[in-house]
Amino acid sequence: MKYLLLFCSIVFLISCSQGKKSQITYDVGQIQTPMGEMLFNLSDLTPNHKASFIKLANEHYWDTLTFNRVIKDFVIQGGCPDTPEGFSKSPYLIKPEFHDSLRHIYGAVGIGRDDNPEKLSAGCQFYIVHNKEGIPRLDGNYMIIGQVFKGREVLDAIGNVATDTLDTPLVPITLKVNVLKMTQVIQEQNI
Repeated sequence: MKYLLLFCSIVFLISCSQGKKSQITYDVGQIQTPMGEMLFNLSDLTPNHKASFIKLANEHYWDTLTFNRVIKDFVIQGGCPDTPEGFSKSPYLIKPEFHDSLRHIYGAVGIGRDDNPEKLSAGCQFYIVHNKEGIPRLDGNYMIIGQVFKGREVLDAIGNVATDTLDTPLVPITLKVNVLKMTQVIQEQNI
């Protein structure tokens, strides 16, 4: 009887210590290129920009486009070409959602814009910071929507390709952009 009581106590303690597991789902941006894949979180601090990115990815908007501008130790940029008329071919513009916690650090994913005074983002244009020191002069001027957490070697490979005088890669770097649902298991303790 003593051993049965001890056994039941141990089983009870183990079950209490394991707790319940629940899953949290996150939206994760995926960019597939001939040089590999990059994954990045999409920030909840920029709900309109996040929704725009998800919408265009789900519509396969970028899947026929390229990284059209690559500047080593600055950014790799894709989505729609830089043109003299600005981003007039963007499907729409988005009001800024700046947050001090979203900075232009290495691997930050941002949304491009032209020189419009309202700092409206072009829905179609995105870039990834390729400067290991970051680019603080862009903070508060251009939107950051996420951070690369996988594929930084791909970011570096693209950032180091040969380009012409307009910063266009000599060999086109095609894009396939998706949004994945990823989960994280959270341990909940029974107290």
